[in-house]
Amino acid sequence: MSKTRSETDSLGAIEVPAEALYGAQTMRAVGNFPISGMKAYPFLIRALAMVKLAAAEANRELGLISKEQGDAIAAAAREVLDGRHHEHFVVDVFQAGAGVSLHMNANEVLANRANQILRAELGSYAKVHPNDHVNYGQSTNDVFPTAMRLSALLALEELYPVLSGLAGGFAAKGEEFADVMKAGRTHLQDATPVTLGQEFAAYAAAVREAEAAIRRGSVSLRALGLGGTAVGTGLNTHPEYRQKAVLKLARLSGLELHPAYDLRYAMQSCAPMAEVSGALRGLALEMIRISNDLRLLASGPNTGFNEIHLPSLQPGSSIMPGKVNPVLPELTAMVGFQVMGNDTTVAMAVQAGQLELNVMMPAMAHNVLQSITILTNTLRELDVHCVRGITANRERCGFYAGSTIALATALNPYIGYRKAAELVKESVATGRSIVEIAREKKLLTEDQVAEILDPKKMTEPRDGLVR
Repeated sequence: MSKTRSETDSLGAIEVPAEALYGAQTMRAVGNFPISGMKAYPFLIRALAMVKLAAAEANRELGLISKEQGDAIAAAAREVLDGRHHEHFVVDVFQAGAGVSLHMNANEVLANRANQILRAELGSYAKVHPNDHVNYGQSTNDVFPTAMRLSALLALEELYPVLSGLAGGFAAKGEEFADVMKAGRTHLQDATPVTLGQEFAAYAAAVREAEAAIRRGSVSLRALGLGGTAVGTGLNTHPEYRQKAVLKLARLSGLELHPAYDLRYAMQSCAPMAEVSGALRGLALEMIRISNDLRLLASGPNTGFNEIHLPSLQPGSSIMPGKVNPVLPELTAMVGFQVMGNDTTVAMAVQAGQLELNVMMPAMAHNVLQSITILTNTLRELDVHCVRGITANRERCGFYAGSTIALATALNPYIGYRKAAELVKESVATGRSIVEIAREKKLLTEDQVAEILDPKKMTEPRDGLVR
């Protein structure tokens, strides 16, 4: 058996792995919650470390903990920020309400590491105590909401460049395909011509609009309730602590953060998490739609639209030789479905708050961070390994542009809707093109046919009739 040490909390003694940086309360949580095997996202661990670092520095400057204690806690927190000791954050993401277990996991890790720095034994808490020093002037009820909001903001900083890159990738294809004529489709039926470039430029616009919505939705995450302690009243804090700690947290994170104007509101309501989750859901919906379009446009090669070619990434069938599937658009859709499910979980958790606290925060934090993480990773792959390598099947697109029955729409101002509809019926019945039938019936002059029924000219607005 591995070596252990004995620690004692308010419930009594418990054995903890000898070299663990966590302690008794973390060990109880590990035993109580063997639920998913999933641990906290690194963003949340880093956010907790930032909060603890800012608090330690503020309390040290205010003389509430000693310089030795403050320096040791700060050093331990900076190590966690650098990616060290994350393996000691062992509490399952599904845990006690409000995140008490993960919060105490952080307090114990930082206290034990601080004691190591000060040459004290693990588990002794002889010089730095998890509650009395690391958690001085704090409560799970103000620390976890702060860390949850901060972790989402930190994760979003990695999503934004990916969205910018993806929008740029679509926009570049919009320019590359600007001269590729094709048939538009509405209701999955023939519609008037568009360019393939116009379709891809619209995808770029959709991604940019989704990013703008996420940025707007994340603004409310910047208002922090740190300093509210148990119920938003600031019990056991110094009058200058709140402003000082939040200012330090802003400097540490490089983000624009500020104290919430009402600490009770910041503790009772988790609406900002619902807002940003909803914006992520909006991005997911757009990406599901766009991925479906890419799959349709690339369908075939012999029995589908076959208007674009996606990069070949892997064999697509265990039985059909040569088959290649649109794997990244498929992945994008599945990730989108997961994000939508996560948003439902967040919404249910946000509305479940009671009186002075919403205890469902661990579910919110996990689901929002999962949504951001899987969107970031998926959309990066979609951009780099799919969108940038898309090519156009110009011949097939041109065929559809000349074949769509909706070319007759351009004839409405000249021969009227009813006569144009008759041309469409004849085209469908005979398989002959609208242009061919219009010429045969001599409904227009040859110059008018060439001008009016030119698919390219239908893709931009024009003034007046062709006489």
